[in-house]
Amino acid sequence: MTRKITSKDLLSFRFIENLSFNPSGTAYAFQLAEIDKKKDSYFRSIAIGRKTYRFDKSTSHLGWYDDDQLIITKNDPKAVLQRYSLLNRKDGSVKTLLSTSLKIENISVIDPKTLVFTAYIDMNEPNVYLYDREKLKKYREKKKKEADYEVLDEIPYWFNGAGFINKLRKALFVCSLRPLKITRITAPDFAVSDYTVSGNRIIYFGSSYRQCQPLYQQIYAYDVTDRKNECLYAKADHMISDLKVINDKLLVSATRGERYGLNETSTLHLLENGKLIPLPTPDLSLYDAAAIDTTLGGGKGRVVKDDVLYTLASVKDHIEIFRFDRNMKHRSLVKMPLISFFDVGKDRIIFCGSDQTSLPELYEYSFKDRKVRKISSYNDKALKDCYIARPQEIEYMSEGYRLNGWVLLPEGYDRRKKYPAVLDIHGGPRAIYTQAFFHEMQIWASAGYFVMFTNIRGSDGRGDEFADLRGRYGSIDYRNLMDFTDAVLKKYPAIDKDRLCETGGSYGGFMTNWIISHTDRFCCAASQRSISNWTGFTYLSDIGYVFAADQNGCKDPIAGYEKLWDHSPLKYVDNVKTPTLFIHSDQDWRCPFPEGMQMMQTLAERGVETRLVLFHGENHELSRSGKPSHRIRRLNEILDWFNDHTK
Repeated sequence: MTRKITSKDLLSFRFIENLSFNPSGTAYAFQLAEIDKKKDSYFRSIAIGRKTYRFDKSTSHLGWYDDDQLIITKNDPKAVLQRYSLLNRKDGSVKTLLSTSLKIENISVIDPKTLVFTAYIDMNEPNVYLYDREKLKKYREKKKKEADYEVLDEIPYWFNGAGFINKLRKALFVCSLRPLKITRITAPDFAVSDYTVSGNRIIYFGSSYRQCQPLYQQIYAYDVTDRKNECLYAKADHMISDLKVINDKLLVSATRGERYGLNETSTLHLLENGKLIPLPTPDLSLYDAAAIDTTLGGGKGRVVKDDVLYTLASVKDHIEIFRFDRNMKHRSLVKMPLISFFDVGKDRIIFCGSDQTSLPELYEYSFKDRKVRKISSYNDKALKDCYIARPQEIEYMSEGYRLNGWVLLPEGYDRRKKYPAVLDIHGGPRAIYTQAFFHEMQIWASAGYFVMFTNIRGSDGRGDEFADLRGRYGSIDYRNLMDFTDAVLKKYPAIDKDRLCETGGSYGGFMTNWIISHTDRFCCAASQRSISNWTGFTYLSDIGYVFAADQNGCKDPIAGYEKLWDHSPLKYVDNVKTPTLFIHSDQDWRCPFPEGMQMMQTLAERGVETRLVLFHGENHELSRSGKPSHRIRRLNEILDWFNDHTK
């Protein structure tokens, strides 16, 4: 006897995050997040191997101090000073490492007495971390008095998930532990993107700015011994995404964006004598591009171990782990529908992955026998005895391309009956759907719906040319989706063509708005965190000032106003007849809620049935990391909307 999957199953999910091996590669640690129903939030404990350490407050780990001690911190936003401690894996003891007003992010150990880390600073008061308690208290009282207003004089002045960031810069620090001395090594206006450590050198990249954050970064090195900064790459002509040191050489992932714009894939380069020398790189995204709703926090997507590069790669409709040899030739080690992150140990790789019927768990790949084994079972009970629909693959031709998608069959499927269906469109657009277990889709299948999803033009996994949608939003992608829908209806006559529902978020929300303004074949739609008007989005979104013009194929959003408007669903709103639900969050700075408001109000004004649900305190990640009650409400709103219009 199977039971149906519902939105409330989310409450029993457990989430693995932030996996890392100790320096010798013999022990690993990670965070285990679970839902705290009373506080309507997530509680995190620390796991080292099979042993879990649960503290009185939600706890995060920042990395290994040495082979036996893990750097941890209890998440306490009210604390004047944040305490960072060492958790000993052998006896479970905890001792203080340091206390600081800084909220440390990435941290690395140079030697037992020296740390390097990043943390955000107020550019107007860049030395606040040096204040004594009294001065720090006055500074915070001043900030509290100013909490009712914001002064904005640069862009971006807000960022999704971070709130208002005007004059905030991620800075790089060196910390001497005995005696405690923290030194900022980047200028107040310099924003660090990321760094890596090689011996006594900290190699980092980022950019200085005062009014508008540039697209391109420079590369620097700081020598901890002689305390000097050196510029390794001064040209502002590449978007840099990653640095790694291999065989004492600097490997840089970067792109100029000249052929495919902002979404162009970063390629591998060697930095030698101030020049970036391109290396042969597969025409694939070397990261996890999967759209999913069963993960919470992240982890490593690229690792160097023993001068060998390992990286995730999005390949058509799944994720792989690649290994690059010294000549930068790659081979695939692991292939799975979903691999979110991994780390490399002495004799194995451990990764967080998911298949068609399971929530994410830990797996290991053995270097010795090259086999993959599941090594955790945190979510086995969550889906026990549930109906889980296995994706049925379907190939179809559209616009000269052979594409593939999948169909989930409804619970209790009977070919002699008629069923409603849901077309679900991923975000991005440079993302991919895989066959991994997707909670919201399984809810719909359990509720008696066919579920259809596909990777159309603009999706990741098939190279830059396939993914390039610049200037073509709402054209080839729209026709791909209609051709896919036709192919599914042809293969599954049990689908009632008069009870087709449609939904999508982010880019999928844009496509939902586009679809309802260009066809009335769907009986209802749910548009989530959407774009409706590129001309407004340009200077509302945190990325709009660079993203909108680039993706619509014009150099300047003002001069290219007509092109932006031509690709805006709002322009075609008089065609809309489809009852449409809009879901937005009031702190979503990626696709701000005025985008949904504009579309909803124009529909209401024209007599089209509509509804807007606005979630307070949530951002663009509502469906993936919002408050548990909000995530459940969102899922229920969508299913109720579908049910109301298919009965």
